[in-house]
Amino acid sequence: MRLRIDELATTAGTTSRNVRAYQQRGLLPAPELEGRTGFYGEEHLHRLRLIDELQQRGFSLEAIRQTLDIWSTGGDLGELLGFQHLLSAPLTDEQPVTFTVAELTTRFPAIEHRPELMGRALELGLVEVDDRGDLVAPSPMIIEAGTELVRLGVSMEVVFDLVAAIRADVSDIARRFLELVSDHLLAPMIEGRDDAVSSSELVSSLQRLRPIAIEVVRPFLAQALASEIDRTVRAQADLLDPDGGAATA
Repeated sequence: MRLRIDELATTAGTTSRNVRAYQQRGLLPAPELEGRTGFYGEEHLHRLRLIDELQQRGFSLEAIRQTLDIWSTGGDLGELLGFQHLLSAPLTDEQPVTFTVAELTTRFPAIEHRPELMGRALELGLVEVDDRGDLVAPSPMIIEAGTELVRLGVSMEVVFDLVAAIRADVSDIARRFLELVSDHLLAPMIEGRDDAVSSSELVSSLQRLRPIAIEVVRPFLAQALASEIDRTVRAQADLLDPDGGAATA
């Protein structure tokens, strides 16, 4: 692969100006020069894609530079690609499903007369609009759950509030997990500490931890649901029989 700077930028979905800026900040190695023309290769392209992935996750350019420096000194392109794959690969095998507006209206009749409900669904990321104007649900399981709740009489506003609350709770769990990885695995590598794992060990560990992080949540959720169901049943029973079934005189 031999690309001029404008070709590299187009392929990576960025601009030539960004490519030059990343080079000046040490995020990209210099191109191979032939005369006055610079040519970029596969590593440059994958670095640009990784920079974009990390920026979307809130990494500063300095943190990205330090991370990339690790691979330039102690890793190889294969490990760099492995790290990029960990960031971009989906955590579940759930496939997006496309709906027409009519199909979603059948599931959620309220949106026919209240377009603001569709607006909130888009805002929450429950659906996205594709190039043809159809609606794509990244997680059809959420759509199915919402359909069932609405069928049972729960309003869409309540369903949306529940989704927003769950998302906030899950984001907090994810943040805590990633802070652990950052503080105890990535930071030692960046700082060059003696107890740091190698770049290949980090990629391998993260590959194992990604699915485990999801599975660990399941038993806690199951236990919490069981406790809440029991508490709710007891509370309802107390309302129906406040005397606890005691015999009356």
